[in-house]
Amino acid sequence: MPMSVETLRAHLAEAFPDAEIAIEDLAGDGDHYRARIVSSAFSGLPRVRQHQLVYGALKGQMGGDLHALALETAAPAPSSPPSGD
Repeated sequence: MPMSVETLRAHLAEAFPDAEIAIEDLAGDGDHYRARIVSSAFSGLPRVRQHQLVYGALKGQMGGDLHALALETAAPAPSSPPSGD
């Protein structure tokens, strides 16, 4: 059974409550998604570890209910101090 966008978003939002999450259904079949997740949980982590955290958030459904997930993960850009203009 495919995973809905809402279910995918719920898993990700639960694991990364501060995240900006964008999900695209690549094939219209509920099995192939692209997700962009920006979360402070990824700060200082290599990309492989970031992706492992996302797969962990899916609670074993990757490869089952969810066939393919193209990931783009990032930590938020550091905010710049106010300029003294």
